[in-house]
Amino acid sequence: MRNATLIQALARRAAAILAIGLLLAGCASDGTRPDAPPDGKVAEKRAIERWEFLIKHEAEKAYDYLSPGFRATKNREEYAKEMNNRPIRWTRVLPYRATCDKPDVCVIDLQIDYTTKMPGVGTDVNSVGFVKETWLRTRGKWYLLPEAKPVTGGN
Repeated sequence: MRNATLIQALARRAAAILAIGLLLAGCASDGTRPDAPPDGKVAEKRAIERWEFLIKHEAEKAYDYLSPGFRATKNREEYAKEMNNRPIRWTRVLPYRATCDKPDVCVIDLQIDYTTKMPGVGTDVNSVGFVKETWLRTRGKWYLLPEAKPVTGGN
C-alpha cells in the first residue's frame, strides 16, 4: 500500500513539473507556430493566386484579393470588365521578392510575362514586366492595396 501511495505522489509531482514546464515554454514562445509560413510567403502566395486568376481572364475571382476599401469604390463587374478587356494578355507570374518591413504590410515584387499586339507589326510580341504591389493584412488576411490613380480635372 505504501508503494502505491509513493507512486501516486511521484506521478502528481511529475505532472505538476511537466505542466509548469509547458507553461514556461508557452510564455517564452513568440506566439507563432513553428510550421507557419513567414508573413511574406503568405502575402506572396496570395499575390500569385490573384495573378493566376488574371492570367485565366477570371478577374471576378481576383476581385476578392483586393482590399476591402478598394472594393468599396468599385464593384466586381466593373473590375472584371476593366481587367479582362486589357489590350495585353498576361501569360505567367513569377515571384521576385517579398519585403515586409511592418507586421501588416508587405511589398511584393513580381515578374509578369505578357503578350501584346504591336501596331504596324501585326503579330503578337512577348515581353516581361515587373510589378511592385503593396499587400495589407486586415483581420488576419492579406489583401492587395491597388495604387491610387491621380485625379485630373479642368480649371
